[in-house]
Parts: sequence; C-alpha cells; structure tokens
Amino acid sequence: MSEELVCSKPEEVRNAETENSVEIVITLTSEDPPNNDDHNVNPQTEREAETVCNQIRPHQSRVSKELFQTEKEDDDDDDDDSGTHYLNSDERPCTHLQRAERPGNGKLPDTFQTDHLLYYERFKAYQDYMLGDCKTSEVEAFTAEYLEKIVEPCDWQAIWHTDVFDVLVEVVDVDCKELKAKVELVLPMESETRGCDLTEESMKALLEATLHKVPLLELSVVYDESGDFDQTALALEHLRFFYKHIWRKWDEEDEDDDFDYFVRCVEPRLRLYYDMLEDRVPAGLVAEYHSTLALCFEKFREFSSLRSGLDSDSESEQANVSMVEGLRLYEQLEALKRKLRIIENPLLRYVLSYKVNSGQQSCRAKGPRPAGGRVVHLVSALATVHQLQSLITDKLMPHYSSEEFEVQFHSDPVLAVNACYEGDVVIVCPGLYSITSSISIVDSIEVEGYGLPDEVVIEKRNKGDAFVESTGANVKLSNLKFIQRDAIEGILCVRQGKLEMENCVMQCETTGVIVRSAAQLCMNMCDLYGSKGAGVEIYPGSVCSLVGNGIHHCKEGILIKDFADELDAMPKITMVNNMIHNNQGYGVILVKPGDATVEDLPAEPSASDEKEKEFEDTGVQSEADIDDDDDGGGDDDVPAIVVEEECPAIKHGHSVPPDFTEGNDAIKQELVATSAKKHGLQKSRMKALGAMQADENLLSQEMFISIHGNQFKHNGKGSFGTFLY
Repeated sequence: MSEELVCSKPEEVRNAETENSVEIVITLTSEDPPNNDDHNVNPQTEREAETVCNQIRPHQSRVSKELFQTEKEDDDDDDDDSGTHYLNSDERPCTHLQRAERPGNGKLPDTFQTDHLLYYERFKAYQDYMLGDCKTSEVEAFTAEYLEKIVEPCDWQAIWHTDVFDVLVEVVDVDCKELKAKVELVLPMESETRGCDLTEESMKALLEATLHKVPLLELSVVYDESGDFDQTALALEHLRFFYKHIWRKWDEEDEDDDFDYFVRCVEPRLRLYYDMLEDRVPAGLVAEYHSTLALCFEKFREFSSLRSGLDSDSESEQANVSMVEGLRLYEQLEALKRKLRIIENPLLRYVLSYKVNSGQQSCRAKGPRPAGGRVVHLVSALATVHQLQSLITDKLMPHYSSEEFEVQFHSDPVLAVNACYEGDVVIVCPGLYSITSSISIVDSIEVEGYGLPDEVVIEKRNKGDAFVESTGANVKLSNLKFIQRDAIEGILCVRQGKLEMENCVMQCETTGVIVRSAAQLCMNMCDLYGSKGAGVEIYPGSVCSLVGNGIHHCKEGILIKDFADELDAMPKITMVNNMIHNNQGYGVILVKPGDATVEDLPAEPSASDEKEKEFEDTGVQSEADIDDDDDGGGDDDVPAIVVEEECPAIKHGHSVPPDFTEGNDAIKQELVATSAKKHGLQKSRMKALGAMQADENLLSQEMFISIHGNQFKHNGKGSFGTFLY
C-alpha cells in the first residue's frame, strides 16, 4: 500500500514565510494491495506517520528561528557602529497601554495614555533605543533611525492636535527624517475646535496647503485594543517629550560635540524634570529655572536673528554696531546657559543653587522700617466679630495700643512674615493654614498664635522647600502647630541667630529641629514627634537649651554631632526636665569620630599633660587645679567645663524614678570626656605646628553642660548611646 501524507508548516511559520513555504510529502509503502473502498490507512501506519510529522515540525520551527536569527544578526552587524539596540517585530513588548478618555462628550475617539510614564521608562527608551551614545550632531539621524524601526509606516488613525482644533486623520506615510507624516482627512470629518469655525472644505484646503504633511509631534495615536499600535504611540510620546523638555535649540551649536549627548544633557534634564514633578526641588528654584529657560530662548532668538543678518564682507558702521550687539547677546546667552547647567546638574544644583534657594544663604535682613514705627500683622482667613473683639481686648489693647503700632491684615502666614521688618509682630488667628512655600524669618520678629497650638495650625505640603528657616538675630515663635506632609526637608532649621520657641507642636515628616553651628535655640514646653530622623539635631559650636519638652516617636530623640576637626567647638547644651520616650533608637545619641579617624600628634609629656590626662579620665577638675588655673599657672590651661549636677526636682522634694533619669549622668560624662579629648587634640596640634603661644580664645572655650531631670522611657536602644564614624 502506498499513501501520501501532507505535513505542512505550522500556521505561525507560514505567516512569517509565505513566499518560502513548502509542503513535505511523505510516501508510505505497504505490501498490502490498495483498498479502493476505504481510503483510510490502518491504525499502525497512521501512528507511524504522526510520529514522523511530529519529528519534522520541531525541526521546521528550529530552522525558521535560525532564519530569523540570521536576519537579526545581519541587521545588528550593519548597526554595530550606531551604539543603539532596537526592537524588531518579534521583540516588541506588549505594553497594554491605558485608554485616555477625552473630556466631555466629544465626537473624537479616545487615544493612548502615554504621558504617565515613569523616569526609568523614559531613561531606558532614550538610552537603549532612541539616542544611545550619539553625539549632539547625530541626534537627528539617530532619532530618524529609531522612528523608522518602531513607527508603523501607514494605515493608522491619529488625532491632529493644535492650539485651535483637534481633528481625526489617517496616516498614509511617515517621513522620519523630517519628523512629519502624510495624512488624509477621515470622512465624515470629526473635529473639536477652540474659538474658531472649522468646516470640511477649510480643513481640506489647509491640508492641501501643507501638502498633507503634519508634524509627528502634533499626532496622538487613536486607541486600539489589538496592541498593534502600542509601540507607535510610545515612540511618538518619547519624541514629543524629548523635543518639549529635553532638546534645546542651542544644543547643536555646543562646542562639546565629542561627548555623549545622553550623559551630558539628556540624563540631567530628565532627572530634573521628575524631581520638579515630584516636588523635590524648592519652589523658588523651579520658578528661577523656568524664567531663566524662557529668557535663554528669547536671547537665542535675538542672537540668531542678528547673526543671520550680518554680512561678513561688510565693513559699514551699521555692521560694526551689529557685531558689538551680537557679542553682547552672546555673552548674555552663555551666562544663561551656564546657569541652566548648574541647575540641571544634580550635584551643582545642591551645592550652589539649591542651598541658595533653601535658605542656606538667605536674603539679608530688612532692619527697622524706613518710615519708623512697628506693625502688627493679623493673619486670619475668616474671623467672626466676637473673635475680633476678644483679640482686641485680650491682645491688642494691653500690648500694642501705643501710637508706634499699626495693624495690617493677611490671609497667608507666609505673606505676613515676608512683609515684616525688625520689631514687627505676627498674630495668627485660629484656623488651618495650608502653605506650599517655606517660612523664612530673616528679621527679629515675633510670630504667635492666638489660642492653643491645636487651634492654630500651619500645614505644608510642598516637598521641595524647608518648612521654617530662621536666620534672624532674635526670633520668637509661640502657640503654633506645624504639620508636614510628604516632606523631604526638616521641619525647622536655625541657621544663625537666636530662635526661642514656646508652647509649640511639631508634627514632623523627615528630620525635626536642626540647630546649625553658631546658632542658638531655646525650646521650652514644646511637643515634637514623628521624625524619621532625629527629633533635634545639634551641630558643633551651637547653643541649645531644651526645657520641659516632649520628644517622642522619632527614629532618634536628640542627636549631638561632634565632627573630627578639633577646631570645631562642642555645643553648649542645656537639657532640663524633658520627656524623651518611645523613640526607635536612643533617647540621646552622640555622633563622633572613632579613635582611628583623628590622628593624635605626639608631644612630650608634661605636668600639665598629666593633669589633663587625669581630667580626661575623671571628667572633673580638682579644687587645687582650679586654683592653680586661676593663678595663671601655665600657658596650657584646660578649658573650664561647667556642669550643673543638682536636679531641681530633687531640690524641691519631688522624687523621680531612677530608671527614668539614669541617662542624665551618662550624657554628662560622655560630653565632658569628649570635650576634654578635643581640647587635648587642640593643644597637640598647636605644639606640632610650633606655635609659640596658643590662641587664648581657642583654648579657653567653655562648654556649658546642664543636664538633669530628664526622663527616658521606652526608647528602643536605651536612653543614651554613641555612634563612631
């Protein structure tokens, strides 16, 4: 018996290789005579044929894959010098993009939602597929090559979006080099207009005038559930975003054409865009960046227009004047471009621009009012007559009734503080005040809430700026509640001057109160909680007084910083009757360098050194030593360290459980020992440098420590600890 079985290729292989598809004919022979009545083979023969076909099909699939692989490798060999890896038709991921519904009840169809892409998605698209390692002069060529491989060449619908109309068109051809598409109007016409009348005849006339070519940047792909146009929609989104937020017209004239354009320009600008989108850049810096960018575009247009009108062969006076004007515009343009690069670079943005806008180099104090007098600024979004009457009776008349005071009304506490001069007073009436910018206090003023702290609430939601920054010589805050939302900066920073806080509540989001070097903080009867860092950070050289406060539910209660530089003075600290509890780490932690961090310089031992060594071990000077110091017994005097030992609670007969106050002595001993060791390093350094006479101010720094009556409860790691770095 002889029978022919036809084994065709699988359907997916036939679709991919239509022109090369073949059929494999297998002839089965048998000694039995043919049966004309029955055309079926016997079961055994049928099983043998099926086995052969099953063996052939995997081989066919493997061959087809090798063919595709060979074609792909050929393409890769051709593009080895491009530095970009592209997606072919088999590698395109199924993105399952969401539908972007159009507002209202318009006639136009929905489009793909592509403007919600994450940072890493755009980063990967530009780095791996669109730009690669191209130079600035190669951006257009790489972009065109990317579009040719990704964008469908024809037969897809899109919304042509302009400032005055949206109309449905069908793309019939794509010119990737010119970034344009040839389109035809979909009939009957579907459109939406803004402030104009658009008819089918006028649209056809417009398309004929433009030769039916429209920019790809103005096209949005119509939503299609099949997923065939997902990559086209994403490619147009990447193209649109690039030319709107990344590309600058002056980039192609940059002298640094030999460097990677993606690393030099795309990555920092993309990072800045998302930092601003996520409110991680101060609002002032964002406004400055946009204004600088707009001014740079304007100057570039003026410079380009002037340059195109210059005649290099002309020696007229007008040409000379234009040349001088062109040089002036060029210098202004370069200065603006440098400023933009500073803001776009993450490191330079932090070191130079970010610190300026965040208050590290705050604006100067205004001083007294030029016309004289003082102003009481009343902040109230809404107040009843009874509230105003109570405010006048309880506050204004008893304290601010003299002729030197005037009254101004505000609805925003930030505006009220910005309007202050030295000696002014801001009174915030009960209510909830939501702000987006920081409160920067540069003059000696008072800001107080009229009522209990829970009744006068100031809430900040912007991530980029600090909440309250104080640089005034003598500032006072009282009866206020500060709440942070989604913040990345601390809730309050005393950069310089003195700040006195009384009866305030601080609900933190990141770090709490920061006391910088040379600043002074007096915080009395306040409540601070919720910090993801330390509740209070105390820097070297600062003065910090904490009396009767509650610091709880923070990562660390109080953090005291001691840097490795021996020239940094230890802070002067007063901690009395504070309740430090329920913190994740220590109640109080001292951060200081390890023994290997600071190099101890060798010096010959002397009597004063032995005396100092004894002082380091005990932390207390003997009376005889103090008397000798008072008599001027030598040049190597040990700085006086004043330590208040007696607890007011015990003095007045109030008993405090010893378990809750055991951290006071440990804190005092550690701070005294650290200060004495730093003093020894200072003297050793002076001797090593061969100084004839040490600076008396440097070697006589007094460290005032008053730590008693504080209670430590339920802190995760204990009441006190040290961290060596």
